[in-house]
Amino acid sequence: MQYREPSFGIMTAPMQVDYQDILRVWREADTVAEIEHAWLFDHLLPIAGEPAGPIFEGWTLLSALAAQTRRLRLGLLVTSNRFRPPAMLAKIATTVDIVSGGRLDFGIGAGSRPGMPIARREYDAHGLPYHGFGSSVENLDEACTVIRRLWTEPEPFDYQGKHLRLTGAYGNPKPVQRPHPPIMIGGRSDAVLRLIAEHADLWNIPGGDPADIAERGALLDRCCADIGRDPHSIVRSTYLPVSYDRLGGVRDAIAAAFDAGIRHFVLGLEPPYPAGVAQWIADEIIMPSS
Repeated sequence: MQYREPSFGIMTAPMQVDYQDILRVWREADTVAEIEHAWLFDHLLPIAGEPAGPIFEGWTLLSALAAQTRRLRLGLLVTSNRFRPPAMLAKIATTVDIVSGGRLDFGIGAGSRPGMPIARREYDAHGLPYHGFGSSVENLDEACTVIRRLWTEPEPFDYQGKHLRLTGAYGNPKPVQRPHPPIMIGGRSDAVLRLIAEHADLWNIPGGDPADIAERGALLDRCCADIGRDPHSIVRSTYLPVSYDRLGGVRDAIAAAFDAGIRHFVLGLEPPYPAGVAQWIADEIIMPSS
């Protein structure tokens, strides 16, 4: 998949907000042609605002929103590979792709950064193991391999990796999209960029610093060259928060990221969402930036 022109979407973090508010924004965005995709995130406890505030599980909410939209591509920016066994995650993602009629972009990453204590607490609170970064990258590599095989292989298979061991693994039904839903991997470290070159259709780089985007993008190009892959076959994506009262900064950030190679923009919306926010995003940010 390639984008010569910029592609714009929205992200509604499912925390400190009601389900009906998110549903309202997604339904509206589904009618706005300039908004091509919509995203949630994958956390189990809030990472901003009131620590004990409400937050929804991402994949469950994504399936509900998939059933109530018709056009938007959709996904999680990005799934934590630490939260769910990869074979189970493959089944969950297949279900969402089928519910949506083949609109899933499958976002995945190694997991929350070790230096983010407010995210670290969700592992302890849910009885989930928290391994070191090196281990999580190796696990992500194996997870991407297993998930793709479950989506595509016509017969059961065994898998014996360093971290994952499956016996008689098989995915039925298969996703609507063939050979499989596009895979987005989020991250910027050298180790993750090597995995992106191997596995990803889209790369999402956290943050919006153009110099960092350009430097990391050049490294990704070299990783692709090392394995004989065309670097232009990987769409470059970034997340940019929207300030409702400082539009010039958002437009400038889009222009700078575009010059650094980004073609896939995810615009983060903060609650409370103004009435008509999706059309406002199109009128005030997307069309002036296109």
